[in-house]
Amino acid sequence: MTDIIPFDKRDGFIWFNGEFVDWKDAKIHVLNHGLHYASCVFEGERIYNHKIFKSHEHSIRLHESAKMLDFSLPYSVEQLNIVKDELVIKQKIVDGYMRAFAWRGSEKMAISAQGNKIHVAIACWPWPPYYSDEARKVGLKLKFAKYRRPSPDTAPIASKAAGLYMICTVSKHEAEREGYNDAIMLDYRGYLAEATGANLFLVMPNNELHTPTPDCFLNGITRQTVIELAKIRNIKVVERHIKPEELSNAIDAFVTGTAAEITRIGEIEKIKYPVANQMTLDLMQDYHNLVRGL
Repeated sequence: MTDIIPFDKRDGFIWFNGEFVDWKDAKIHVLNHGLHYASCVFEGERIYNHKIFKSHEHSIRLHESAKMLDFSLPYSVEQLNIVKDELVIKQKIVDGYMRAFAWRGSEKMAISAQGNKIHVAIACWPWPPYYSDEARKVGLKLKFAKYRRPSPDTAPIASKAAGLYMICTVSKHEAEREGYNDAIMLDYRGYLAEATGANLFLVMPNNELHTPTPDCFLNGITRQTVIELAKIRNIKVVERHIKPEELSNAIDAFVTGTAAEITRIGEIEKIKYPVANQMTLDLMQDYHNLVRGL
């Protein structure tokens, strides 16, 4: 199975600074600014039936994230879109995952690195669903993370930047060691924010769909898509600050993300959602149909 092959040992091609190179030759020096100072931005994208879902939106966000980290990409949104499509064909991907990313290079190793070269790379590989259909319906088991999402005046929270995921990795590892699937993060004020790599939605008893306001965490592209799908079904979507104690008021809950797609939450510590609500199941089916062009 491909998922047990280390990523530096795989075969194929990676688009690297303007050209397709052999997968194993896509290398950088260990003394690069992106690694040491987290000056790196990225996008995670899904490929369904040979087609990248919302490729253009992801390319735009990669550019926007780079600007927030004070650098510009040397390739336009249109150039990235073309290259991504070419890479899917070159890699012969039917259903898979794509990672486009950019980082400051090795010219200078210090906090200030304004003259460092900006590197851009794109890779993609076959990838099955992150969770099985059954697991997505049964629901994840979550706990609260000890780290919180930072205030907008302490970090570029609207960027998809590598450094912002450090606390996510720590939180998810801790949750997994304790028998959970993932962790729910609060924001700096104590309101519900998101899981470590997915946005949060709550199905309320009045058939409304509530979701935390993304004012200190990423407004995910999948999140935006699910809101659009909900509105098509005339489901009222409420974006607001939600207190942790309000979790017990919900009748169902789910997370959304490129990897998670739409996945139910079955339990958040002592709060349980044992039965899938029809709204959740409908949105899961709608999303499945949309991304696969059905």
